[in-house]
Amino acid sequence: MASRKIATVFGASGFIGRYVVKRLADQGYMVRAAMRDTEAGAFLRPLGGVGQIVPLYAPLDNEAAVRRSVESADVVVNLVGILAERRRGDFERVQHAGAGMIARLAAAGGVARLIQISAIGADPSSASQYARSKGAGEIAVRAAFPTATILRPSIVFGPEDQFFNRFGAMAAISPALPVVEGNTRFQPVYVGDVAQAVMAALAQPDTMGQTYELGGPDIETFRALMAYILHETGRHRALIALPRWLAGVQASVLEHLPGKLLTRDQLLLLRHDNVVSPGALTLASLGITPTPIRLIVPDYLRRYRVGGKGKPS
Repeated sequence: MASRKIATVFGASGFIGRYVVKRLADQGYMVRAAMRDTEAGAFLRPLGGVGQIVPLYAPLDNEAAVRRSVESADVVVNLVGILAERRRGDFERVQHAGAGMIARLAAAGGVARLIQISAIGADPSSASQYARSKGAGEIAVRAAFPTATILRPSIVFGPEDQFFNRFGAMAAISPALPVVEGNTRFQPVYVGDVAQAVMAALAQPDTMGQTYELGGPDIETFRALMAYILHETGRHRALIALPRWLAGVQASVLEHLPGKLLTRDQLLLLRHDNVVSPGALTLASLGITPTPIRLIVPDYLRRYRVGGKGKPS
């Protein structure tokens, strides 16, 4: 009986990770779910057969553990990313140095395929530390593992997301929703489509060495997305436009509080559209039809409606 292929997934217990792990397991892979907290990743085990998904302790500050996790693997998927720093320098450590280390160790270990999840807007010269570290991470990955496939999603939506859920919860308790850089455009992409893009990239040899930008079929401004959330939750709230200076004052406070609802670095990101670039390879290039917001988001926003259910008023 032929042995199963082995896939190591970094960031497996995260939002996108659970969807990628499930699809890899469905395709028959033995999945090493590499993460810092293996207890937090125990929920992944039932996504596959008995013993098929194994949480492994492999934090990015432990090179020996990372090396062990990629040994004899056929495929490595790096999903690790952060939206805000807990400690100064985390963006650099996680999204640049960490990504480069995974690529270097995967190459040294003879891994056949590497999928690196980056982000639309990744740019080593960006004013934003987040976008700058993502861009530097892409360069480090390419230098160590030239045939890596890089996927750059826009904001990712799904039942566990931190965008629609965050503002849906805010709409349920706040008399108004803040609108920062209301004309900035986004192209939200469904988490299931991102996971399917990983699988499509692995299945198609011509994706090696390529970069894809992943966006959904809907392009909306920040203000329009806030209005959509209010509609779907049946909440009648004011949309308050915050000038940059006031948003900066709020972010300077919120970034030091638990949850980090808003940071000054995120304000820099919000100044730029987050949409697929003209001429970029896309979900369609991978044979995937992107899923509209309206088919997924209303189902999980219902928890924020009055009474937690029902149709929007």
